[in-house]
Amino acid sequence: MNSCPGSSNTAFKVACSSCNLRELCLPVGLTHSDIERLDRLVATRRNVARGDTLFRTGDSFQSLYAVRTGFFKTCVSAEDGRDQVTGFQMAGELLGLDGISSDRHACDAVALEDSQVCVIPYGQLEVLSREFTDLQHQFHKIMSREIVRDHGVMLLLGSMRAEERLAAFLLNLTQRLRARGFSASSLVLRMTREEIGSYLGLKLETVSRTFSKFQEDGLLEVKQRQIRIVSQDGLQALLNGAPAY
Repeated sequence: MNSCPGSSNTAFKVACSSCNLRELCLPVGLTHSDIERLDRLVATRRNVARGDTLFRTGDSFQSLYAVRTGFFKTCVSAEDGRDQVTGFQMAGELLGLDGISSDRHACDAVALEDSQVCVIPYGQLEVLSREFTDLQHQFHKIMSREIVRDHGVMLLLGSMRAEERLAAFLLNLTQRLRARGFSASSLVLRMTREEIGSYLGLKLETVSRTFSKFQEDGLLEVKQRQIRIVSQDGLQALLNGAPAY
């Protein structure tokens, strides 16, 4: 894995046992000695400055990355040269699963703000997972969750109107933030409207117009990237009873 400008590798004990994201990243029920072995496995944190790349399409796959602080987007290059956003990842979520099948990364991972990740060498993780069935089970759950999320995005792009797509996106974002102890109603968007449009398959003008309509309808208060959700029920109602992806 080539180091990227603006990022740094810092080797030291991460102490998974004391990380406030441990319930999101790690299985519950590991013994103290098991946690110590995980601590030795996750021995590096890496800082990635805003706008810099954690890994690029075609890079050799060596590690998974647990986002400790910050926010990332993953994207691929479309045939016309544009970047297509494929996902947004926040603290407590994993990056790098795309590289498991081919030993090469299939997307770029770009920091949307100054971020820090825990580096998890995949070869060592496989060995440890064979010994700890709870750990293996947890990573299977994580991979399954990513598959379900991909299916949700396919549903968004295939059958939903612009208002439904943006409502589903905002509800999903707030659900994930709430799981991390943040407000379920007030958030600062780390991504641009253009990046949201790329992810949802919408033009920039459509995204901006839909945000304005949500504000006019009393669903949101919008101040540039600061969003306050006034009516969760109103957003949910736009989905015609379909759960957020």
